[in-house]
Amino acid sequence: MENNEIETCKLLYNTERVRLYIPEYGRNVQKMVNYLKTIEDREKRNEQARAIIKVMEILNPAVHLEEDFEHKLWDHLFIISGFDLDIDAPYPMPAPESLNQKPEAVPMNGRPIKATHYGRNIENIIDLIAEKEDGEVRTAMIRQLAVYMRQQYLIWNKDTVADETIFQDIEKLSDNRIKVPEGLQLSRVDSGATFARPGTNQGKGKMQNNHRFKNNNMKMRNKQHK
Repeated sequence: MENNEIETCKLLYNTERVRLYIPEYGRNVQKMVNYLKTIEDREKRNEQARAIIKVMEILNPAVHLEEDFEHKLWDHLFIISGFDLDIDAPYPMPAPESLNQKPEAVPMNGRPIKATHYGRNIENIIDLIAEKEDGEVRTAMIRQLAVYMRQQYLIWNKDTVADETIFQDIEKLSDNRIKVPEGLQLSRVDSGATFARPGTNQGKGKMQNNHRFKNNNMKMRNKQHK
């Protein structure tokens, strides 16, 4: 095989081609836009631009989920052209520097969590209760919070926990802004109660218990028939 035939059979990889501005639309759309810029007649150029927008809309149907999606498509057309497109578009061409704008920083709570097994939401609730005035409403909120904290405690620690331990945690996490009223009692926890961790299959244990219950019933019936 001669050298010119070898060159003809050589594969052209995408890494060797010109970089696409928006790869999601593919190289064919990039070629359409490149050809669009060579059309001298302005009216034909505008007509071809609208046709490319239709193609882009078909290739990217998810754009319909966004607000003002037509504006988004025209922005993409200008970006694919390298911001070098002279057409009568229904929307102005975006500024090239808009692509390099950094997203706004998401506000984060930098305060460390005091007790990870309770989580930050518990601390937020404690801060809310600490601002309440003493009275029946505050006492009821403390009781409900303690019940929920006990449940969270038992999710990660299968041993039983005394009410006094939960009360001490509330006072500690509140920096002693909350004093649990004397004589406050929580409802008893059923000895057979189980608390599943987040993300676990809670129905699995129920299915196993039902299976054991059916087996026990079958054994009792077999004994009665003997």
